[in-house]
Amino acid sequence: MAESLPDRVAEQSERQPEQSTRQSGGLGGQQAQEQGDGVLAEHSEVLLDDSAAHPYAHEDQEWREREARNELKRVAGLGELQDVTEVEYRKVRLERVVLVGVWSSAKTTQAQAEESLRELAALAQTAGAQVCDGLLQHRLRPDAATYVGSGKAKEIAGVVARDEADTIIVDDDLPPSQRRALEDATKVKVVDRTAVILDIFAQHATSREGKAQVELAQLQYMLPRLRGWGGSLSRQAGGRAAGADAGIGSRGPGETKIEMDRRVIRNRIAKLRKQIAHMAPARDVKRGSRRRFGLPTVAVVGYTNAGKSSLTNRLTGSKELVENALFATLDTAVRHANAKDGRQYAYVDTVGFVRRLPTQLVEAFKSTLEEVSDADVIVHVVDASHPDPFAQIDAVNAILADINGTESIPRIVVFNKIDRTDQTTRERLEALAPEAHFVSAFTGEGIDALRAEVEGLLPVPGVHVSALLPYTAGSLVSKIREYGQMDSIEYRGDGMMVEAQVDSQLAAQVVDAAIDE
Repeated sequence: MAESLPDRVAEQSERQPEQSTRQSGGLGGQQAQEQGDGVLAEHSEVLLDDSAAHPYAHEDQEWREREARNELKRVAGLGELQDVTEVEYRKVRLERVVLVGVWSSAKTTQAQAEESLRELAALAQTAGAQVCDGLLQHRLRPDAATYVGSGKAKEIAGVVARDEADTIIVDDDLPPSQRRALEDATKVKVVDRTAVILDIFAQHATSREGKAQVELAQLQYMLPRLRGWGGSLSRQAGGRAAGADAGIGSRGPGETKIEMDRRVIRNRIAKLRKQIAHMAPARDVKRGSRRRFGLPTVAVVGYTNAGKSSLTNRLTGSKELVENALFATLDTAVRHANAKDGRQYAYVDTVGFVRRLPTQLVEAFKSTLEEVSDADVIVHVVDASHPDPFAQIDAVNAILADINGTESIPRIVVFNKIDRTDQTTRERLEALAPEAHFVSAFTGEGIDALRAEVEGLLPVPGVHVSALLPYTAGSLVSKIREYGQMDSIEYRGDGMMVEAQVDSQLAAQVVDAAIDE
């Protein structure tokens, strides 16, 4: 039955006070709202108290843990690293970078992932960048498309825009497809860990051979990662693309721009390999002179910035370049030293290693790493002040395992920079590595004991000579002192009676110069 007009008017008049009370927001409405909030709060507490008995409580807890696991975690201290603007090659505005990493519980721990990101921050600083932020994502495996997933890529894009960053550095080796997808999502340049290390090597290489080795590694890294914007690299020369005015001989299938660039890079790689191979004889001549005189060599290896050059300077008294930077030494330096018995030997300061050293660099610097395989003693230098020095030891041992001939060479583990550690850390390291030496290249602590053990491990020449040499053979006696082991020398009226241990070549010279008694 239709509702009458007076009934509708009465109904509207009853609704108007209720609507006015809601819209006015007066004191009464506010008190009612507060009372309602209190009731809801009490009710929510009851619900929380009863959550344990809820049949789906474990699923909610699992979902919350999954959300926490998938959040981007910031690594503290990466945006407040020390200023490096005083380095002379950083005269322009420093490149602002954001670091991104992905870690899995099956492969590593969060502490190890954070330490790896801090090492990447040090690499970025050495390359000439300013670190704005560092982000870690915990997931089972990297996303196949964008490495971090589309949602996290948008979050990273927001961080990049907030910090006005120019580049994203990923703590991994990115395939070209993931790098392009992440660049498209964040609208900034994306580089990976290998590119940063190659850039540092390019800045620090000084010798002709070192520059050629770095360029070879860079080209090998660049070859599968060529890309172009739009259709610039997909245009094909020949046919109609060559133009009507090109004339006879210019028409045909041709090749695209990217194919031409790849051909140029392959030709350059072949040329660099030939150049490095032609440099080998000069290096073999220097190495052969040490072999010819039986000069023992000690290879100083270790993680980058562990203090290898400083320790070599302290042991030999030389003044090799020392810098608190990663990969400050790229070119092999040979420094001579004298043992207590007067015999000479040489220290070979090698390039530093790093975790996940690019395979291109290992291949390019294989000729330089040959110095390690030819050494008589290996001194493995470790940074005692590093938070995880044994991880560095494992990284260096993994690289040494790839160099043929290093398994049988005696090794001495040396914890350097002991002056930067406290007593508790030192006691822990001494308990974990009782046979190691603990030294400080800065203060000189423990250097004498290390030098004594190194000289004790040097090979003794295997030929014993006993000969009467004329006084005119003074230079030969000096060679015996430098390159052999002088047991005794007696100055007589008819000459010098020498008892010594020498190698076969020097023994032949002694026999030729000896006086027949």
